Amino acid sequence: MDAELERTLHTARALVLADLAAGDVAEADVVSMVEDAVVRRRWWVEQWPEGAEYVAGLVAQDVQDALLEAYGRWPLCPVCGAGDPHALDVEPELGADPHWVCGKAGVKVAAVGSLGRLPGAGTS
Repeated sequence: MDAELERTLHTARALVLADLAAGDVAEADVVSMVEDAVVRRRWWVEQWPEGAEYVAGLVAQDVQDALLEAYGRWPLCPVCGAGDPHALDVEPELGADPHWVCGKAGVKVAAVGSLGRLPGAGTS
C-alpha cells in the first residue's frame, strides 16, 4: 500500500501543479499550498484506502479553496467570455476522473491536470 499511496499522492500533486503552471500561478507560496493539501490527503487516504482514486480531485479542491482565501478565484473559466469572471468547479466533488467544469455554462472544460492543453493556455 505504501508504494501505491505514494504514487497516488505524487500523481495528484503533479496534476494540480500542471494546472497551476498553466495559469502561471505556480509560485512558491502556492506550491506550499499544494504540499499542505497533499499532507492532509495522505492522512485521509490512510484512513480510507478505498478513496485513493478521489485524491486528485480533492487536492485540486483543497488548493482552490486555499487560493480563494489568499488570492481569489482559481482557475478562472475560459469558456464564458462575458460577465463576471468566475472559477471552474471540480466534478465530481468526490469521485474518480475529476474534471474542471463551468457550472454556469454546464460544460466540462478539462480533466484535472489538463488545463494547459486548452487552446491559448499559457499565453498572455
